[in-house]
Amino acid sequence: MARHKKSTKEPEPDPDLDISSLIDVCFLLLIYFLVTSTITPRETDLSLQLPASSPPADEQPKIEPMFIRVDASGAIFSGTGAGQQPLDTDVSTREVPLLDSQLELYSAAANSAGSKPLVQVYVDPGAFQQRVIDVLNALSGAGISSVTFTDLLE
Repeated sequence: MARHKKSTKEPEPDPDLDISSLIDVCFLLLIYFLVTSTITPRETDLSLQLPASSPPADEQPKIEPMFIRVDASGAIFSGTGAGQQPLDTDVSTREVPLLDSQLELYSAAANSAGSKPLVQVYVDPGAFQQRVIDVLNALSGAGISSVTFTDLLE
């Protein structure tokens, strides 16, 4: 009787996947996004002092608080009612030079009167939060730490 030789199939080698070009493309994309991204400046540390739950009755400020309003378009106004004046209405830039100068004057006036500068800020619900951060950075730059977020005063 003849012996039948059983044929065994040789196992197929695992397919190789050359990913070296994929790694190169990933690194090129990473470098591209790092180079083309804009790096925004870090926000200033805002050391704001929130008002107490019940202010002391015997302490009256010697100077009126400054009122700042940020409307829905991002324009910044100072004052209330008919005495309200526009400060920085250009929302295409994060710079607020008119607000900076007015805050410096107000801070100097409050310090010369012997009281802390107090600022009340009203922000329209439709305003961009970045504009509010710009106002807070200006307050911090002027050395004003007593800030209250308030309702609109007419």
